[in-house]
Amino acid sequence: MIKIVRCDRLDYEVLAGIWERSVRASHDFLPEEVIVEIRNRLIPEYFPAVEIYAVDVNGVLTGFIGQSGDKIEMLFVDGNQRGLGYGTALLDFAVKRGAVSVDVNEQNPLALEFYLSKGFKVVGRDNTDDSGREYPILHLSL
Repeated sequence: MIKIVRCDRLDYEVLAGIWERSVRASHDFLPEEVIVEIRNRLIPEYFPAVEIYAVDVNGVLTGFIGQSGDKIEMLFVDGNQRGLGYGTALLDFAVKRGAVSVDVNEQNPLALEFYLSKGFKVVGRDNTDDSGREYPILHLSL
């Protein structure tokens, strides 16, 4: 049975593992040092800055979404659990909670396709990510 649950600090290590498996399955443009740098910032910086909810499948967290106000800051599904509707369930949950925008790496066409298929539109583009790395970011909105 699938349910969406609120996460807290006790879940952060599990969420970081989901994040890493998801990124390794979908972000082949990121070099190892960038993956390690971001992972090291997840628990102390990124996770506490958002409200996190996860898909719980029979007691196992399989994906999560982080929302701040009306923006989705992160959405990751475990690399071996993709394509099972968990991302859609999390996105629908966030939209019901008022989410209307999300940023996507331009080099992640599957994520872009996912959001476009859910009604999002590209409304802007930056040449770098929030940390100034040269990974273009697309801004999407409902």
